[in-house]
Amino acid sequence: MMFSFGVAGFWFLIFAVSFWRDRRLFRNGIFLVLTLMFAGLGVIFALESVSDTAARLLVVAILVAIPLAIAVLAVFLVINGVTMLRREGRRPANLLSLAAGLGIIGFIIFGLAVQKIGWEPLAAVRSILIGVLTYISFLFVCFLAYAFVYSRVRSSRKVDFIVVLGSGLRGSRVPPLLASRLDRAKQVYDRALRKGRSPMIITSGGQGADEDLPESHAMASYLIERGVPAERVLREDRSTSTWENLTFSRELMVAERPKYRCLIVTNNFHAFRAALTARKAKVNGQVIGSPTAAYYWPTATIREFVAILYTHRYLNGVICLVIAAAALTQHL
Repeated sequence: MMFSFGVAGFWFLIFAVSFWRDRRLFRNGIFLVLTLMFAGLGVIFALESVSDTAARLLVVAILVAIPLAIAVLAVFLVINGVTMLRREGRRPANLLSLAAGLGIIGFIIFGLAVQKIGWEPLAAVRSILIGVLTYISFLFVCFLAYAFVYSRVRSSRKVDFIVVLGSGLRGSRVPPLLASRLDRAKQVYDRALRKGRSPMIITSGGQGADEDLPESHAMASYLIERGVPAERVLREDRSTSTWENLTFSRELMVAERPKYRCLIVTNNFHAFRAALTARKAKVNGQVIGSPTAAYYWPTATIREFVAILYTHRYLNGVICLVIAAAALTQHL
């Protein structure tokens, strides 16, 4: 019991130091989940010292809850995927939750079939898949846990700029997803005014092939129509990605105020990855999220996680190969 709590305390200390140094790090999520895992073990051991039966029941409940939760998640993702296709169209990016749900169901069926057939090569494939999927699932839990924590930590620092990241127009119209970002930015701006501050707002986004004008111009018009003075809005109209949003906005901020501080606004599902990108782009600011429609959140969250995995593709690829090799040796 004391060992588990001691290990949990160690990981919490590592988490606290890393978080204090820079909260925009994915490894903070790993430290946090390790803290929770060992703290959970400590709770089980503590309960066992009081009642062995209660501890056993808790362990059994956890072991039953895991496969049940996986089954429920698979069904939920399939239903959500169908909803995404109906509401957002049949674009590849909208297929993620459906593909994930079908993938979970397919893996469960495959595992049962392998167990029944009893063929060693298929058993080896199953072991490899279990190992790799366990690793990816652990990272996904770390991502979800820390994204939740990051989104609820507010920065009390005075900021000189509020950067709003673009997300696409419908012709020349600001769609609801982008409008939620702009509304959130105006809330932050109005709150700063009440405190006697007057930050600049940077609308960031270039012009796509299917857009009638640069995103930043439509975004600026949206804010000005809702009471933000035109002279307090800067337009960054060259970017076509989150990386360019941030690097080009940084250029504007440095030109206006070399020792600037900023707050970046995006949707809640995108906040943590935007924070990781901001750190890499050396932007001096944290990220806050705006609300997103509930049906859109699962697919968007999976997309964000896949993007983070791809950013660290070489490291994750090597780890997956090591896991696969270790699993394969068990069947040789």
